Amino acid sequence: MPNSSTDSPALPSPGHDHDHGPVRGWRWAPAWILAYVALWPAPGYAEGILVLGALLAIVKLVSSRFSGGSQLLSHQAWALTSVLFFAYWLPELVSAFDAVDPPRALREAAVDLRYLPFLWLAASAVANGRGRRTTFGGLAVILGIWTVDALLQALTGTSPLFFGIDSIKQVISGHGMCTAEEVAGADRLSGILGPCNLKLGIVIASLSPFALYAAGRRFGSVGWLVAAAAVGVVVVLAGSRASWVTYALVLVLSGWRVLGWKKLVAVFGFGAVMLVVLAYASHDVRDRLVRTTHVLAANEEGVDRALSGRSRIWGAALCMAGRHPVNGVGARGFREAFPACDPQRGEVAQWGEGPAFHAHQIVLEVLSETGGFGLLLWLMGAALAWRAWRFASAVARERARPAMLALVVTVFPLNTHLAFYSTFWGGLTLLLAALYAGSLLAGRATEPPAAA
Repeated sequence: MPNSSTDSPALPSPGHDHDHGPVRGWRWAPAWILAYVALWPAPGYAEGILVLGALLAIVKLVSSRFSGGSQLLSHQAWALTSVLFFAYWLPELVSAFDAVDPPRALREAAVDLRYLPFLWLAASAVANGRGRRTTFGGLAVILGIWTVDALLQALTGTSPLFFGIDSIKQVISGHGMCTAEEVAGADRLSGILGPCNLKLGIVIASLSPFALYAAGRRFGSVGWLVAAAAVGVVVVLAGSRASWVTYALVLVLSGWRVLGWKKLVAVFGFGAVMLVVLAYASHDVRDRLVRTTHVLAANEEGVDRALSGRSRIWGAALCMAGRHPVNGVGARGFREAFPACDPQRGEVAQWGEGPAFHAHQIVLEVLSETGGFGLLLWLMGAALAWRAWRFASAVARERARPAMLALVVTVFPLNTHLAFYSTFWGGLTLLLAALYAGSLLAGRATEPPAAA
């Protein structure tokens, strides 16, 4: 038979590296990655898991790598994971020399080196079939639990998971996770992350490919549709308009493979109807839709109102890039540099008092904070990631598709974004990059792809 393994003796076995034999990964790595994600509602504990995982990875991964074997990662996965990290980190380091506070910026760059061994750990978590199933399936389960919890909050007004976390915090420290002012000021569904960390919508949107892929693989198109509807309701109620754009991209890039274009158009039609219904049911959703219509005003003020003041922020970012074209104002130095570049100095901003904290757009953030050097390295990293995808086999692409899609929609440049050089969003983006590199280049495998 033409497909028999006996007729293809030159093909390697699944998860095989040509130079050093089977790529076994590390069986405990998926547990570390899932624990890190599950603890995002408690940032301090999540950071502790990251640091401990990085320390263990230094011992486990580096010693194995230089003792003559690539049993944890293929050579290609080692290379791409490291290159993507340095495309992120080197601009941060170089920008520190001209930052407002160079010693502090250099310390931050040194601390961020902890991401590199953690990324090796994340890549090794998906280095074989069992690890990928555990990691990707675990991310889907976490996302499913957070989605159900958010839906319960939409129905009852309380997130059961956050209520439990907040109660534990009260017992331990005598105060809750959030202040009364933060609770009163919450303008959207907060879910497990709580009213003082209103990022649930964008987090769910960015990680949604793992849930949709798992639902589609297990239950076919019906499972994909049910998961897409549930996640979509949460994203609309909990997310900013940026998360709506992110999730729309997810639906387009994953839905056409499951449903085909005609059925996908019907899905978006149903989604538009649901958006109208949710706008009538939720004042916050209606307010965001009304704010969006201001973009139709034929004046700069209307556009700025529709963008929640971001046109003013983007003007300041371009000013910073013009004044510091080589290495920017320093990673996370945007707020200090903003007053000098504020194009409407003295006027009250759409977001209220105080400077803008970051550029809210990936290209402008990189360009303003790390300059042309930083943008060049980011583009080089993107080009190498694309080159790896382009020359990968169909099997490799299929196993890496959820991580690829999550990474693409997270860094999609025609959108607004959280700060990529912040601890939380930078860690999430680098994690997706490592999962992409580790699953795509796990080894020149011939294992059959799972059904989409």
